Amino acid sequence: MELLPHLTASAAEAARIARGVPAGPLTAATPCTDMDLKALVNHWVLYSGYGLEKRAQRQPLPEGWLTRDFTAEPDWAEAYAAQLDRALAAWSDPAAWEGDVEIGEGYSMPAATIAGMIIKEHLLHGWDVAKASGQEIRVPEDTAKVLYEIVDEHAELFREYKGFADPVVLPADASTFDRALALSGRDPSWTPAA
Repeated sequence: MELLPHLTASAAEAARIARGVPAGPLTAATPCTDMDLKALVNHWVLYSGYGLEKRAQRQPLPEGWLTRDFTAEPDWAEAYAAQLDRALAAWSDPAAWEGDVEIGEGYSMPAATIAGMIIKEHLLHGWDVAKASGQEIRVPEDTAKVLYEIVDEHAELFREYKGFADPVVLPADASTFDRALALSGRDPSWTPAA
């Protein structure tokens, strides 16, 4: 459960960013070039909120959720924040951290690895959403260090499956969070006009 404080911090920041997304059509470009803001937010909400709870409970995501437009629902950001609270409550049970979590067709990972990957979802896609909606992300340094370790551990696998682009070269004095972004193939200086 040593990741729980970082999971809590990353979820809180994800909720804050979601609440800052402006109302209206979510058509803005994002750092994820294959998704506009609406598609990105739906992916983020599904996997980092609802998926987080289902993983703790060892339950699959309902089929219909894969195509659900969360952003079309009234107060989607508040619903996401409430879902994050439910997910964190599920992960507050020590039993959630025991053993493996099945992630699809006979493939499983240790529960702590899954929790780490959700921290990555909260913060990397949180940054994507923040950038696309004119916000800044705020990540405590200790959580940024954990994020960097998670990205570093999985970067090559994610690149193999096209989840990450090639690393971005940064100056030596770049922040820990920016180094995590760069390792995931994100350019910390990205802007919607870029």
